[in-house]
Amino acid sequence: MTDSTIESAKRAAAIQAVSEHFDPSATHVGIGSGTTIVYVVEAIKEASTNPHIRFVPTGYQSRQVIVQAGLTPIAFDSLSEDVMLDIAFDGADEVDEELNCIKGGGACLFQEKLVAERARKFVCVADYRKNQSRLLTNWPTIPIEVAPISVPTVLHSLRALGSPNPKLRTTLLAKSGPLKTDQDFFIIDAPFSTLLTTSDVSSGKGKGDGSDKTWEVNKLSRAIKELTGVLEVGIFSGLNGTQAEALRSQDKVNMNTITGGQKPVAVYFGMQDGSVQVRTAEAS
Repeated sequence: MTDSTIESAKRAAAIQAVSEHFDPSATHVGIGSGTTIVYVVEAIKEASTNPHIRFVPTGYQSRQVIVQAGLTPIAFDSLSEDVMLDIAFDGADEVDEELNCIKGGGACLFQEKLVAERARKFVCVADYRKNQSRLLTNWPTIPIEVAPISVPTVLHSLRALGSPNPKLRTTLLAKSGPLKTDQDFFIIDAPFSTLLTTSDVSSGKGKGDGSDKTWEVNKLSRAIKELTGVLEVGIFSGLNGTQAEALRSQDKVNMNTITGGQKPVAVYFGMQDGSVQVRTAEAS
């Protein structure tokens, strides 16, 4: 497929996602990173230029997109602790049937996860290439943000977990050294076998805990996150924002300990033929 087909697919998905989920009366909106988000911001600007909306970027690139559109950015760490984002729009590198996502190809995964978990709902916008039945089908690795001093240790631990050849991500000019994130951390890209979903484990397709060389999405994410030196893992799984809100409403005493969800409530895939395929949490 041509580049123009892919860009048209991204634009179509962005327009429909914004049309169905963006509320011009919102107060705080999260804006993710990547090429697809440019079309999301364009669609938002077409829908409303409400100066009272504060847009929370997930990195330098998304902040520039917000500013260039004439919208008002606000840093994540400037938010009052009681403020939830009305919605967050972001892309993904791959999405499976249960709406688990791999993110981090653009090296913004830590801030992307902060924003997703602070939103009442996260809506993902992507093109048809990202639509797969299981994670690590087409996208080759899991991005992991790590402290520079911990790189050798984390690489060794990832190999022990079953990753055959995890590598430190370098800049486009290899002589410039490792790529640095907005936190001045490094990114390790770790390949694994195609990940199982929770339904795969339930149906006996593998243990999913690494003992039989299979990993289920949530279990692998937790195993990597527990490694000393890992700041964040580019697997977005577990609850979505709607599910997290329901838990908060049930547990009034400990509601402040329940963060938002990492998973999207809906994913909009722009297709080759110009249509948009929508996958929702209810249907997954």
